[in-house]
Amino acid sequence: MTDPLDEVVSLLQPRIRYSKVVSAAGPWRVQRSHEGQPFYCAVLEGASLLTVGDREPLPLQQGDFVLIPESHAFSMSSVQPPPAAALDMAPLALPNGEFRFGPPDRPPEAVLLIGHCAFDSPDAALLVSLLPRLIHVRGEARLSTLVQLVGDESRARRPGREVVLAHLLEVLLIEALRASAISAAPGLLRGLADERLALALRRMHEEMTAPWTVAQLAKEAALSRSAFFERFSRAVGVAPMEYLLRWRMAKAKNLLRRQQGNVAEVAGQVGYGSASAFSVAFTRHVGVSPTRYASSPTATMA
Repeated sequence: MTDPLDEVVSLLQPRIRYSKVVSAAGPWRVQRSHEGQPFYCAVLEGASLLTVGDREPLPLQQGDFVLIPESHAFSMSSVQPPPAAALDMAPLALPNGEFRFGPPDRPPEAVLLIGHCAFDSPDAALLVSLLPRLIHVRGEARLSTLVQLVGDESRARRPGREVVLAHLLEVLLIEALRASAISAAPGLLRGLADERLALALRRMHEEMTAPWTVAQLAKEAALSRSAFFERFSRAVGVAPMEYLLRWRMAKAKNLLRRQQGNVAEVAGQVGYGSASAFSVAFTRHVGVSPTRYASSPTATMA
């Protein structure tokens, strides 16, 4: 059975760009703006506060994992942050490769593994729009075990450390997406957490080429047409046929980018009966024709 989350992860192509261990003592705060880059934080020891945009501060504790698929302005601080007027601290590089906020001679009150990942897909913006804006996971045994393994590996100086750490963090990202489905904001994860909607989502992914209608998808979910439409739109954040269109276009761009067929063949693989109908839909959605997209440098880079 096709798993939509597996497909999202495969198309996103997550990759760890860098990570670093940061310890802190005393009052501290750091503010950053990363222009939409995915940011993550694993709390290895202690506690801290995370503030994203104008949201209320989010308390973090040992074992927590946070993923912001598209970060902009955010700040991290001690549980009791310094006065608002205080300047942000610059981290001090320690001999062991870690970084420290606050006095280096005091026992750390928080130890964090922070960093940025990248979604290598040219369709990342579309796919990220299906994910929650903030993913915070706590109390999941599998994820806590991964956080511990990541912490151990990040502090070790064993051969192949960077490769092992990158793979562990990628698994951690996937586990975070999986574990956060129930409490997620509107998007694919919340849709998958709804037993009825998950049936329809999986059918759309298994048989993308089928001529689906809202009524047929409602039947798959064992709901009335109106109940299904409202429930899907509320949970996923877009109407059923809009979701299907977005997914078909993401798949089409992936096929064209990898030169896995001409326009007519790609059209058939994503559910269009003719190359002309597909070209019209693709051009309207993407802004360029399939032929032009397939030959563009940005399409063939990945």
